[in-house]
Amino acid sequence: MENKIQHPNSTRVQLELDLGKQLNALISASHALNVRTAALFDPALQPAAFLIVRCLLSYGSASATFLAESTAMDRSSVSRLVSQLKRLNYVKSETHPEDRRGVLISLTAFGREKALDALKVKENEFYQRISTWEDSKLEAFIGMLKCFNGQTIVKEDA
Repeated sequence: MENKIQHPNSTRVQLELDLGKQLNALISASHALNVRTAALFDPALQPAAFLIVRCLLSYGSASATFLAESTAMDRSSVSRLVSQLKRLNYVKSETHPEDRRGVLISLTAFGREKALDALKVKENEFYQRISTWEDSKLEAFIGMLKCFNGQTIVKEDA
């Protein structure tokens, strides 16, 4: 059997390059928006602290191990940031109800309120970008993102 080298379709290569540029733009803009949102939450904290706050807002009470895994930080960084957040009354820690040796970290009411206020700015930024889109365009965009993120199976036409 002969091994043939396929010459890439130049149109496809260009489309993939264009996709890469758009993904880089999205990632860069998203990172910048996350940093601005973190500064709105508390400008004295590192943006990484706000990652912990957002994780707690999304998932509820969590262990330091879960926070480290969810934010791609090491446990020592999470512990240091949680200590700062506790000093500022944004989070609290309690003994784990099922494992008395463990600790669960959760947002305080004050921390939750501050996080939601900061996130309103981020939501507004995204809303402005899609506010003029027709529902069908938004549905198509959501569907493509789900597919890209591996959350749906693409059914090809028979």
